[in-house]
Amino acid sequence: MANYRGKHLVTTQDWKVEELETVLSLAAEMKKNRYGSKFTGILKHKTFFMFFYNPSVRTRQSFEAAATELGGHAQYLEPRGMRLKTSQSAGETTEDAAKVMSRYAEGLGIRILEDKVNRYGEGEALLREYMQYGTIPVISMAHDKYHPCQGLADVMGAREHLGNVRGKKLLQVWGRGALVRSWCSVQESLLINSRMGMDVTLAYPEGYDLDPQVIEWTRKNCAANGRKFEIIHDPVKGYKGADIVYSRNWMSPAAYGENGLDKENKEKEIKKAMAYQDWVTDAQKMKLTNNALFTHPMPVDRGSEVTDDVASGPRSIIYDVAENRLHVQKAIMALTMSDFEYKNKKGGRKR
Repeated sequence: MANYRGKHLVTTQDWKVEELETVLSLAAEMKKNRYGSKFTGILKHKTFFMFFYNPSVRTRQSFEAAATELGGHAQYLEPRGMRLKTSQSAGETTEDAAKVMSRYAEGLGIRILEDKVNRYGEGEALLREYMQYGTIPVISMAHDKYHPCQGLADVMGAREHLGNVRGKKLLQVWGRGALVRSWCSVQESLLINSRMGMDVTLAYPEGYDLDPQVIEWTRKNCAANGRKFEIIHDPVKGYKGADIVYSRNWMSPAAYGENGLDKENKEKEIKKAMAYQDWVTDAQKMKLTNNALFTHPMPVDRGSEVTDDVASGPRSIIYDVAENRLHVQKAIMALTMSDFEYKNKKGGRKR
């Protein structure tokens, strides 16, 4: 019997496929029976801390709703409202904060993106430091490397429309945009979809390379499933035969300057990205696909990453995926923050 109590979630790559399938199966059941008595008391009287270095719309709303629907409470925290030690000021260490938080709550979510760190990887390092010193599960609510809850919601949405996605083609394509976007959602998508048996095409202009470790893992994931992984630098070619098109802007590695992602670097990134006029998902490109679904983690930079007629078109699943954030997060919280036992439909009792 698998035991998920206290299990951390930094990236789906850390979890076995069978464990991810348990989350997805439970999330689907929770969606069908959203307010059923089977689920509404799982986190009764329990608190989930949400530690936001970066603001959000869907992340805060979905986690707060998830905790409430499970009978618990989500508490919003910001570093500026806490006396935490930094390189510039005295205060409470991560060790002390993690140990005290563990006495108050049953779980801790952390959201820290690239503009709150000086170098790529520092956000994840902070999550793992809280994991080291705390005794409660740490869940990434999006950090500079990965966004596991988004990745699970992506898979759930795709399966609702396509059924089994194994053997289907995902086009993960860069889109021009006026926002300097993180790598986290894109990298998580590459990792989880390659593990679910999809063929993956990654398309972007030269100079927008992602984390080499993620690329290597994606390549190995596809190989283990007997599937194809390719990287191309053409704005049109990858659409041919695609079953899912995931268009998203992301920043170049050059965006990290000596002082991190500062205002000057952001302005340079936006100017550079907006010059790529051909890298927009539009109806003409979608005609090359296998009647593909369109997906995006939101917020959508309409008119830059994708045209309105595609983003709001009949094959767009952006709102389904956004809703599924709630359901996969409920499943994750139920499994990692309580003694709730779940028997999935494929048999075998999952804890």
